[in-house]
Amino acid sequence: MRLHIANGRLIDPANGVDGLHDLYLADGRVAAVGRAPDGFQADRRLDAAGLAVLPGLVDLCARVAQPGAATFAPTELRAALAGGVTTLVLPPDAAAPLDEPGKAEALLRQAQPGQCRVRPLGAMTVGLAGETLAEMDLLGRAGCLACAQGEHGIADTRVLWGAMRYASALGLALWLRPQDPWLSRGAAAAAGAYAERLGLHGLPPQAETLALHTIFELQRATGARVHLTRLSTAAGIELLRAAKREGLPVTADVSANSLHLCDVDIGFFDTRFHLSPPLRGQRDRQAIQAALAEGLVDALCSDHAPVEARAKAMPFPQSEPGATGLELLLSLALKWARDARRPVADALARVTSGPAAVLAAIAPQAAPVGQLGVGAQADLCLADLEAEWMVAPGALHSRSGQTPFAGMMLPGRVRATVVGGSLAWETPV
Repeated sequence: MRLHIANGRLIDPANGVDGLHDLYLADGRVAAVGRAPDGFQADRRLDAAGLAVLPGLVDLCARVAQPGAATFAPTELRAALAGGVTTLVLPPDAAAPLDEPGKAEALLRQAQPGQCRVRPLGAMTVGLAGETLAEMDLLGRAGCLACAQGEHGIADTRVLWGAMRYASALGLALWLRPQDPWLSRGAAAAAGAYAERLGLHGLPPQAETLALHTIFELQRATGARVHLTRLSTAAGIELLRAAKREGLPVTADVSANSLHLCDVDIGFFDTRFHLSPPLRGQRDRQAIQAALAEGLVDALCSDHAPVEARAKAMPFPQSEPGATGLELLLSLALKWARDARRPVADALARVTSGPAAVLAAIAPQAAPVGQLGVGAQADLCLADLEAEWMVAPGALHSRSGQTPFAGMMLPGRVRATVVGGSLAWETPV
């Protein structure tokens, strides 16, 4: 299919483009920018007047599988397209653990043209918290982007040590959530005065920093590449800074929840704010905002984790952590830029070229995403950057409407999403 996107404001942070340019797509790739190639005949023309033409968003943490099953949930794939997300990383705890190559292959066979591109993570061990290493080499060959340990960490440091040595020898990466499993046991909120006032068992910042010290020490010994997902503390940010300064092969992302919210937003036990990692203090939120602005943190992710209403309708400590976020990622990035008085291109870079660079470092053989240069994959979205909309849980496409941003007015709305050069989503008028 040949597509001509006309009269739009093309914003492509990876290539330093921000201006009125037509875009020409053919055979799933960007054929030309600005001027049509010789002999180009479009099968369809989209008038993007008044809209921004953006690279498809790249989300480094989004759970789009059926609960407890290695199958995609159609509602979550629709939510991704409605949010302009064209590539996403699926954590291993988002489905039946992908600890065998056959499971990964079966999941990837479900991919259909016109869906967002899902990059699954394989389990580092047999079972997410097991003691036996999975066949990481075969998982990589089966299509897993990297190997990860799941949400709660590996209790046995010998297992992590073995996984890093294995991954380094194979040229694979590990995707790690830095959290000490012992300090995190039973925690429902971040440790501090507010958690104490509510009587909630708190997660101290040392749960993150102890895990980071271990990861970095083992990196020094093995040379393994690591991506750190959803850093949440100011102390963790400073350890990341030191590791990058040292030259360790490490990248990191933060959650949009941690970027905008803090522990006091929990209010009177509002379970919509029960998240993992938990919402930290204002100092931590400020450190995350500053790290994102300076580019120390590579990407902003949605941390999309759909939770049913009944799982939230429980006492705060017993409720299930998580929130829907795919349809909010672009708007929350734009809100950060507006509040911090940063250029729009900075916000877009954190959800397009930034996460795409993380993927390129981990899997350099894969086709590049997150940009719209000639020859790039034709994954993009059209967005009204001036639109203001209210987050109405019942109007979201995810199976879950549980979000701490319910009722909030947010900037920017996706109007259409293109995957592989074909129109995959149009927002109903």
